Amino acid sequence: MMPHRTTKGMAISIYVLLGLLLPIGSSYGKHKKPDEPPFQYLYGTEKVDKGCAGKLEVLKEGLTFRCSNGTFTFPFAAITLMQYRPDVSDQVLAMKIPWKEKPQLPRVRENKYFTVVCGQQGKLQAAVFRVDENDMRPYFAEIELQSGKSVQEFRSFGEFN
Repeated sequence: MMPHRTTKGMAISIYVLLGLLLPIGSSYGKHKKPDEPPFQYLYGTEKVDKGCAGKLEVLKEGLTFRCSNGTFTFPFAAITLMQYRPDVSDQVLAMKIPWKEKPQLPRVRENKYFTVVCGQQGKLQAAVFRVDENDMRPYFAEIELQSGKSVQEFRSFGEFN
């Protein structure tokens, strides 16, 4: 004969099971450590190593990227294009940017790449960062507020299906 379970006993079992599964579910799909800087420099014209992880600061005068092996600033007055999309646009790739290495990125399912193009002293400069959507979202309003310019945001790849 099977023991009879009470509703209270079943509820406790469900809470125990949820308590065990919740930590697994909340970390599923995250690929960066909590203390890892959100922006990763992938391609560009700047003297920063590819893959250098750092922080992007939105200052009054421009965007400053700082990582362990370099720092650079793109003044807002010189920024001609900012895009956040699941790839680097054909528009950016067609520009005469003196890349250290031309971007070759796979198209991803969600927006992951923040591209900034800047024209200073007759030269084009650019930077392509990998940044997750949750980390990028707070920057949109901050950039628009400080610069008076907006980031062209493209819908993620998954939204078209």
